[in-house]
Amino acid sequence: MPYRKTEHVVRRLAAKREAILAAAESSAALGGMGAVQIAPVASRAGVAAGTVYRYFPGKNDLVSELLARYIARETAAVTAAGDRAPGPMSALAATIVTFAARLLANRRLAWAMLGEPVEPVLESARHGFRQALTSDVARRITAATARDLLPAQDALLSAAVVVGAVIEALIGPSATSVSDSVRERADIQAVTLLMLRALGVNDARARGLVVQVALPADFGR
Repeated sequence: MPYRKTEHVVRRLAAKREAILAAAESSAALGGMGAVQIAPVASRAGVAAGTVYRYFPGKNDLVSELLARYIARETAAVTAAGDRAPGPMSALAATIVTFAARLLANRRLAWAMLGEPVEPVLESARHGFRQALTSDVARRITAATARDLLPAQDALLSAAVVVGAVIEALIGPSATSVSDSVRERADIQAVTLLMLRALGVNDARARGLVVQVALPADFGR
């Protein structure tokens, strides 16, 4: 009879895998993707390097899973924020604000995941992340234009501009390195205001939306 893992063993293996991924994410948050190396990650996770290799045959496998985990978490958070909003315009504003806030919650990690050079084989995961976010923003734009709350436009093109601009402005090479929560809050609001204006929202309405949309509850902690 084939060996079947007990529930306890399954939980233990899953916990060990999660510890390795958490250690890899901590390494990336501190030193970028270059810091995600098998031996240091194993040490941080409290396991032997051979244990890491049992779960992830090579560094690219570990980084690929790390990217997938980050992408799933961030996409879900941004989508949920928009879905909770009461109307199309507040949903659009909430989507942009949440995306921006989560980038700044750990800008070093965000840059490692979204902008730092990686192996070409891993770029497809990043492309998928941008596509997912662009589709979500486009959905918000389409809902608003359907109710004549925004001028007619190419929703996917506009959404791609929003996603790219927010990433570049907040964590790109030219972004400010100041990590003060007051400055970050102001930057998030300024970027959101700029994006809403660019999409065709008049200034007064755009400012009202920015003021109304709350930042994520854990922002600045």
